[in-house]
Amino acid sequence: MSPGEPLIRWDWVLSHIPDIAGRLGEHLRLTAIAVVVGFAISLLLGIWAARRPRVYAPVTWVSGVLYTIPSLALFALLIPFTGLSLLTAEIGLVSYTLLILIRNVVAGIRAVPAEVRESALGMGYTPRQVLWRVELPLAAGVIIAGLRVATITTIGLVTVTALIGQGGLGFLILDGIQRFFSTPLIVGAGLSVLLAVALDALLVRLERAVTPWARP
Repeated sequence: MSPGEPLIRWDWVLSHIPDIAGRLGEHLRLTAIAVVVGFAISLLLGIWAARRPRVYAPVTWVSGVLYTIPSLALFALLIPFTGLSLLTAEIGLVSYTLLILIRNVVAGIRAVPAEVRESALGMGYTPRQVLWRVELPLAAGVIIAGLRVATITTIGLVTVTALIGQGGLGFLILDGIQRFFSTPLIVGAGLSVLLAVALDALLVRLERAVTPWARP
């Protein structure tokens, strides 16, 4: 960035709107895949761990180890096996969602009062019906709270996948850094923040919709 040059060149922004929109779409797609896959895995493992207390410690230990590995180090370990691919990016991104989501699934299920379960069983519900019709709906608030944290974390981590050629808004940030050009850097960072805020607000609305009894 040369002296006297504006922080944001709006002429560049206007001329690159299709590219910016494409990068935003890539970022959203990478985030959605990671969160959906991570949630599906975490829901299954969380239900299992809630039902089998002895399983909880090893499951959270493994997911905790994955969570503590720096993202670049994890990508470097995966590249020899999966290359500079979408799979490499998603394995890393999904790994970082597991600890947050598993803990919240287990915490939500365990927070359901025992008398509620007993009442449902007394009404003739099967254990599977108790899980899907009683426990998970009552645990939805805690689970969605974890989903919010996992989603925002993933949006931030997706920017790093630009280093392995997977685009997203991180491509704009990396381009700005490499060229000492502040406009794409600010656009990429700003849109990442706005995306995180928008998805968090959407999940808040979802939480209120599925837990109407929790409204003040």
